[in-house]
Amino acid sequence: MPSRYVVNCSMLFADVPLLRRPQAAREAGFDAVEFWWPFELAVPTDAEVQAFVRAIQDAGVQLAALNLAGGDMTAGERGLASIPDRRNVFRDNADIAFGIAEQLGVGALNALYGNRRPDISAAAQDEMAAENLAHVAEMAERIGAVILIEPLSGIEAYPLRTAAHAVAVIDRVGTPAMRLLADLYHLGVNGDDIAAAIATFGDRIGHVQIADDPGRAEPGTGTIDFDGLLAQLFARGYRGHVSLEYRPTAPDPFGWLPRDRRGGSPWDQSAARSNS
Repeated sequence: MPSRYVVNCSMLFADVPLLRRPQAAREAGFDAVEFWWPFELAVPTDAEVQAFVRAIQDAGVQLAALNLAGGDMTAGERGLASIPDRRNVFRDNADIAFGIAEQLGVGALNALYGNRRPDISAAAQDEMAAENLAHVAEMAERIGAVILIEPLSGIEAYPLRTAAHAVAVIDRVGTPAMRLLADLYHLGVNGDDIAAAIATFGDRIGHVQIADDPGRAEPGTGTIDFDGLLAQLFARGYRGHVSLEYRPTAPDPFGWLPRDRRGGSPWDQSAARSNS
């Protein structure tokens, strides 16, 4: 599948009803989107699932990536994979997520690891995560997709903070169907050296997300050198999607990105810079 910019429709178009956001992305000039888990419950009804699938299909956009259920995100939960007493929920949710993926040709599913729980040992949580991630990685292999592992900022109980933390989880499971989700904002906020992470793990990256720091707003509002980092990713061989996952501050949330580049590859400009 060709590389392209992807709009995260869980953060952008927040003033538009969720099922209308794929069409809003299309009207803004994009042809690919991604979502966090788009339902209130980990196991939604069949009608809810089909309404979401139709919204993607009717808009004529590609669903490039989809999060598995993250638990109660508003309460601070960040995933179910490592939580032993949520094992059945995690796996029931995976069945539904992969059903969506098969219908829509989703190539990447993001399995948030889960926060540390004080009532469960870290070793027990890591063992549960390894079992659950091996399970969904096998599901991903069957449909030609990958499972993404993401470092996060902002939640102290979430144990994966750096690219190296995420890659250690991938190596523990030991399957080629798992890849690093490099969210450049989260890595930078956590103090990871983004350029060094790309240099070290560029061949392990399966998806990229961007937002500027500070503020998690659109590129150009902070200090992250996206031109340089995207050029570095290109030079390391990455040709995957680049997701716009930020909280916009300008009247036009995409004003920084010319309309004629929104439906195309982010690597056109990066290739020119890396070869200059």
